[in-house]
Amino acid sequence: MSNPRITGIEIVDLRFPTSEEAHGSDAVHVDPDYSAAYVILTTDSEHAGHGLTFTIGRGNEIVCRAIESLSPMVVGRTIADIRRDRRGFWRALAQDSQFRWLGPEKGVMNLALAAIVNAVWDLEARVAGKPLWRMLADMPAEELVAAMDFHGIRDAVDEAACLAMLRANDATRAERIARVEREGFPAYTTSCGWIGYSDDKIRARCREALADGFTHFKMKIGQSIDDDVRRARIIREEIGAKNTLM
Repeated sequence: MSNPRITGIEIVDLRFPTSEEAHGSDAVHVDPDYSAAYVILTTDSEHAGHGLTFTIGRGNEIVCRAIESLSPMVVGRTIADIRRDRRGFWRALAQDSQFRWLGPEKGVMNLALAAIVNAVWDLEARVAGKPLWRMLADMPAEELVAAMDFHGIRDAVDEAACLAMLRANDATRAERIARVEREGFPAYTTSCGWIGYSDDKIRARCREALADGFTHFKMKIGQSIDDDVRRARIIREEIGAKNTLM
């Protein structure tokens, strides 16, 4: 594996006016404009790492500025440096003695950190010549556990327990990888279930999703029980009894 050095971070404030047609709306977030603070890690090689963190519009620029503030802690590092202590890399950013005053590990700073770390993992997978999911699936259990930060969950699960769970499933790893490569990974759709949709749009989106092969449908609820029941009835009429409504 080559060992590129991160030379810079490009940040894109990427926004979409999804509120115009109620895409992504739920009982609380009635007018979301789905947006992302998008990160590109440039390197001294042909590889670049791409990552993002998700917002729903206003404030996306604040996350972008937070990424910019964290950038000096990332630029100059090599992939090998990070691979030697992935957990330490995360902790160095998440628990910086000054930035942690703004968190720690929640809100804007955690969103910014997520975009950077996603880009780092993407960069490592590109250097390895694998899709990220496959790089993780191939990773030895010990290496995967060493990358995780257990400090907030150790009372429920620690390194030893996690390692035991991974090892217990190691015998079927190759079979499960082959199934994902052959069949893909199961997914549900919320495309018909946003709370601000008209009845006609709900029906149209159900039919589109069925045509695309979806069998599990998720709907947003919570503004009105009567409205929820009516919308659920419409979706059930469209998707039939054999498919799953969540």
